[in-house]
Amino acid sequence: MASCGDREYLDVVAFMKLALEQAKIAFDGLEVPVGCVIVMDGKVISCGRNRTNETRNATRHAEMEAIDVLLDQWKKLKLSKAEVSEMFSKCSLYVTCEPCIMCAGALSFLGIKEVYYGCANDKFGGCGSILSLHTMSCEEAGGKSYKCTGGIMAEEAVSLFRNFYELGNPNAPKPHRQPVQQP
Repeated sequence: MASCGDREYLDVVAFMKLALEQAKIAFDGLEVPVGCVIVMDGKVISCGRNRTNETRNATRHAEMEAIDVLLDQWKKLKLSKAEVSEMFSKCSLYVTCEPCIMCAGALSFLGIKEVYYGCANDKFGGCGSILSLHTMSCEEAGGKSYKCTGGIMAEEAVSLFRNFYELGNPNAPKPHRQPVQQP
C-alpha cells in the first residue's frame, strides 16, 4: 500500500505528465515546447502551452495561457477580485520548465499556492535559477511567496527542448547553427 508521501509523489508525476502532453502539443505547433496545468482540489482546472509564435505575442507563455483561461471562466461567474485571489491560493501549477521572471512574478501577484516544474531555466528562471521571485513577498505591490519544487521529470522536459532546437526554430530570426535536415 502506498504511503501518503508516495501518493502525493504519484499525483505530482501524473500532473507533470499532463503538462508534458501540453509541451508536446506546443512542439508539434513549432512552439518552444513548454506546457502546464493548473490543479485545484486534485483536479486539472486549466492547461496551457506556449503560443508565442502562433500569436506573435511574446507574453503568451504556457503559464499565462492557463491563467487567462481561469480568469475568463471566473469573470463569467462574476467572481470578485477577493474571490479570484482565494481561488488562486488553492491552486498548484505544474509546468515543464521553471517559470521565467515574467511568469514567476505574475504567479506571485496572483497568489498561487505552489509550483512544480521540470527543468531549470538557466537564462530567464524566476524561481531560483536567476531570481527567486517565489520567495519574495512584495506586500506593497500585492505579491505573495509560494512553494516551488523543481526537477520533476526534468529529463523528459530537457529532451523536448533538445529535439526542438536540434530541428532548428523556424521562427527564430537567425539560427546560431544550421538546422538538422530530416531524412
